[in-house]
Amino acid sequence: QVQLVESGGGLVQAGGSLTLSCAASGRTLVGYFMGWFRQAPGKEREFVAAISRGGTTYYADSVKGRFTISRDNAKITLVLQMNSLKPEDTAVYYCAANMIPRTDYVANSRNYGYWGQGTQVTVSS
Repeated sequence: QVQLVESGGGLVQAGGSLTLSCAASGRTLVGYFMGWFRQAPGKEREFVAAISRGGTTYYADSVKGRFTISRDNAKITLVLQMNSLKPEDTAVYYCAANMIPRTDYVANSRNYGYWGQGTQVTVSS
């Protein structure tokens, strides 16, 4: 079993920055993809970013150039650095992990079997 715990959410003004972290425990995540998804009120959960164990990164077009995903395989920690935040980035952000057999699957939340509880990010205008 895998446990994922997010931290680092909060309230920030537009143009500001936040760093989200996700600590994993419970079993080895060797070979697992790890990713971030977000869900705003009244909207479906959407892909934000993902990273393979080898460090290959994937980003949603809406965050490309502003967000950076990284992972520490030794500490099994996932980080999302968010810069130039916009009000439309406001959402609950979730950490996720799973074995992903194909890279074209990484942006689909249904391919992730392990989820954190989420952390709220609010960007004021």
